[in-house]
Amino acid sequence: MAAAAGTWAFSLPVLNKMRALLLRDASATDCVQEAMADIENDEETGSYVVGRGGYPNKDGLIQCDAAIMEGHPCHFGAVAALSGVGTPLAVARKVMERNTHSFLVGDGAAAFAREQGFIVEDNESMMTEWSAEVYKEYLEKKKSPKGHDTLGLIALDIHGNITVGVSTSGAPLKYPGRVGDSPLPGCGLYADNQLCLSAVSHFLSKCHWILIAMGTWQPFTSTGDGDQIMCFCPCFHVVLLMKQGLSPMDACQTVLEDILQRVGKENMFELGIIAMNMKGEAGAASSMPFPYCIWSQGQDSIEELMQQPCKL
Repeated sequence: MAAAAGTWAFSLPVLNKMRALLLRDASATDCVQEAMADIENDEETGSYVVGRGGYPNKDGLIQCDAAIMEGHPCHFGAVAALSGVGTPLAVARKVMERNTHSFLVGDGAAAFAREQGFIVEDNESMMTEWSAEVYKEYLEKKKSPKGHDTLGLIALDIHGNITVGVSTSGAPLKYPGRVGDSPLPGCGLYADNQLCLSAVSHFLSKCHWILIAMGTWQPFTSTGDGDQIMCFCPCFHVVLLMKQGLSPMDACQTVLEDILQRVGKENMFELGIIAMNMKGEAGAASSMPFPYCIWSQGQDSIEELMQQPCKL
């Protein structure tokens, strides 16, 4: 059984590509990397806060965070505050496969990327007319954009291997060097074949999403206010609940309710969680409308779904 899932409506063309790759016997990891690169390196999707053309930081530099995790045996690699590379998830994979460390940031991540043959471009090449205009408006009016998206992908290949990946250019006009929850294991992603689980997460302006696929291994992806999300380790929390036997729906709902109880309704940030098992059965919970896309082998087309906010 092959399956794929992606956060946000703009993941639809990505899911179509993932479906084609998986049905051609591509590995889950190759599928996530190749599909993610299409979005990361596309100037037109930079406005979704992913890769090239994303929002710059307060110094006008685009710094990207990305992470990838495999379900066996807890293979993980991540980069953060990486400048000059249009496909940061590919660099994160190289960290996972070719570096003794698991997480590289800033200049160190860029140096490693060069060693691995990536072209590290100047910031002007990473910016687009749109992102330059956003930064100009910020300098002139001190006006920061409200929105923020992140792309998270899950792939299950026909051999039963699961991989999750996340990529983001981070909070718009963030402080230089800032890292959100997205590349942090347990917060933004997690995978453990002994627990039969894996996870990934992303950062949004005031939003947090978790995508979960469940089965022999379970993948998760989330997006939201990363500075708050990292305090709750939601991906690992969902993993533990699933291990205890909760359904995808119940696990998602329980995590949402737990965070709400801890922060209080008046301080609750936007949060969404989705889950999908190996049969393609899905569960979700959110505090705001959340579009996402899923596909499982045997389906003729990608499902575009909208999770409506639960009544808190």
